[in-house]
Amino acid sequence: MNSENISKNISVKTNENINKNINENFNENISTTNDKNEKKSKNIIEKPFNSISDMFFSIKKGEINEAIVPIENSIEGAVNETLDLLASDMDLSIKGEVIIPIRQNLLVREGTYIDNIEYILSHPQPVGQCRGFITSKLPNTEIKLVYSTARAAEIVSGGEYGLKAAAIGSFIAAEVYGLKILAENIQDNDNNFTRFVIISDKDSERTGNDKTSLVFSTEDKPGSLYRILEIFNLWDINMTRIESRPAKKQLGQYIFFVDIEGHREDEDVRDALMMVKRKTSFFRLLGSYPSQNHGE
Repeated sequence: MNSENISKNISVKTNENINKNINENFNENISTTNDKNEKKSKNIIEKPFNSISDMFFSIKKGEINEAIVPIENSIEGAVNETLDLLASDMDLSIKGEVIIPIRQNLLVREGTYIDNIEYILSHPQPVGQCRGFITSKLPNTEIKLVYSTARAAEIVSGGEYGLKAAAIGSFIAAEVYGLKILAENIQDNDNNFTRFVIISDKDSERTGNDKTSLVFSTEDKPGSLYRILEIFNLWDINMTRIESRPAKKQLGQYIFFVDIEGHREDEDVRDALMMVKRKTSFFRLLGSYPSQNHGE
């Protein structure tokens, strides 16, 4: 996939067409369709990135309009880099989400056989998703972690390890870097889905089927978190997700990421968020956007 002539601006379809037109595997940081034989959306211009943070900084610098980044996986949980960047002072918003199935494959150079493999290269999340395969089929291999499966495929393709290395990644990575798929669908669980969010400098307008994300920290007092979450209960707002991350100030201090149903402009949501903001020591609204139900 040649990026030399790719524009610096990325236009991404959102809302009802998002899952039809985007199958963004964060391991590649490249937007593709759900089927490798389908044509790519005319409204999407591809631009590959080496890391999630590179995409955030590129938006902030005005080089691209939007980026699609992973936020959680059904097997390995939260993608901490994305959470930390959302909580940072970059002040970017979530304007959409998409949930897609993830399929991992063992990628090798032509002439490599499974008995020859001594090294496996990949991002930590795909390695975690394929522990069973690695343990049963390649128990004596050395795992080398890199920042993306695209980078893993690039290294294997470059021949640094000769015919003794394999990368874990998608069929797109195999196509891009001219690798052979030695084993398909090596993930331990076929119910392997990743939720991606679209990052931009603004969120989305109300649709009637929305989700709102926020991050906050509480006062260091007994029951502080409970009292904040009780606000959503009092306003009859459904909380769909809560995740904690270290506040990176001192041991034992945390920030909390919460997703709720509704749009920030809905009256009940607006009032509840106002109350939450008053009772937190740190508060950031991450955006409201159309909600995609799992399996849509």
